[in-house]
Amino acid sequence: MKRIAIITGASSGMGKRFVETLDTFGKFDEVWAIARRADRLAALPAPCPVKPVPMDLSDPASYERYQELLAAEDVSVGLLVNASGYGKFAAVMDTPLADNLNMVDLNCKAVIALCQLTIPYMEKDGTIINIASVAAFQPIPYIDVYAATKSFVVSYSRALNRELKNVHVMAVCPFWTKTEFFDRAIDKSKDAVVKKYAAMYDPKDIVARAWRDAKKHKEISMYGFVARGQAALVKLLPHDLVMKVWMGQQGLTEK
Repeated sequence: MKRIAIITGASSGMGKRFVETLDTFGKFDEVWAIARRADRLAALPAPCPVKPVPMDLSDPASYERYQELLAAEDVSVGLLVNASGYGKFAAVMDTPLADNLNMVDLNCKAVIALCQLTIPYMEKDGTIINIASVAAFQPIPYIDVYAATKSFVVSYSRALNRELKNVHVMAVCPFWTKTEFFDRAIDKSKDAVVKKYAAMYDPKDIVARAWRDAKKHKEISMYGFVARGQAALVKLLPHDLVMKVWMGQQGLTEK
């Protein structure tokens, strides 16, 4: 039986970094790298053989294919990393409904599906890492849907961690991070929504911290003083004030 790791969003950003540094967490016979871009998956550097699994997880049809792949092979899953996801920086009504719903499909539904389909194949003391965001801890006008989906990921991960007896579940909550996320989030043909970034972190630091925290069986992993400070502060302050400060920082208009 092969011991495998499964990593979604593996073609870039934090997902790619998880693949590259997989041996930091443990030894695996194979890593299943899942993302839409097949060419990038084939070229991934990894400490063990890579099985490219090109699929669009925002399409529910992909879940059946994923389930068939698991059932067809004699595998034991030691690690699942749900790193796929995206956001949009724009007013809700300026964003096509299809895009807002697609964010929910990828950021929430795919996380549920991958967890539920994978857990029956996971080894005792296996680990699930779900990528959330510091945005999960506050409502964020003009990034409404993305922030709400990440709140779901944190809540779901924490509850699942308590529910499962032999699998540890952890949510990673990055702050602004230097990835291709911004290529999709920002519409360069329009005025920028986010004009100020309090800090911008490197994926390698987020992932290194995630590996350490997963080994310690933490429920939440968060890298950086600014990230931890903001997450703590927004838990104490009224959300009305938090949103007002955000709008002021970014020069956004309220109703």
